[in-house]
Amino acid sequence: MITGINHITFSVRDLNASIEFYRDLLGMTLHVYWDTGAYLTAGDTWVCLSVGVPRPAGDYTHIAFSVGEKALAELRSRLKLAGVEEWQQNTSEGDSLYVLDPDGHSLELHCGTLATRLAELEKSPYKGLVWC
Repeated sequence: MITGINHITFSVRDLNASIEFYRDLLGMTLHVYWDTGAYLTAGDTWVCLSVGVPRPAGDYTHIAFSVGEKALAELRSRLKLAGVEEWQQNTSEGDSLYVLDPDGHSLELHCGTLATRLAELEKSPYKGLVWC
């Protein structure tokens, strides 16, 4: 049985640019890097950068990282100043910032939890919503 997410790997073209993005702009902790990769963490989440040929999904598929409200405000300013592209505007519960990494991978920086999302759905359910 699956117990959680072990790690997330992103294929990247330019390892140094990706390290700068994830470490310096997003604030992840860099633990180690080598010629073709790096390991970072975002809280307890292990992130691997692996040099290759990125093929981002190009649809709504994305990774959402948890961020506190104050930190999100700071990130929003920092990323805007750095010219980081937003790929979507937030339309759901909890403040979010949707950005693309240097290789076009879709990320969401989100304030909220599954509990806050479910509470919102009780007030305003999606069309066809079924509670299990």
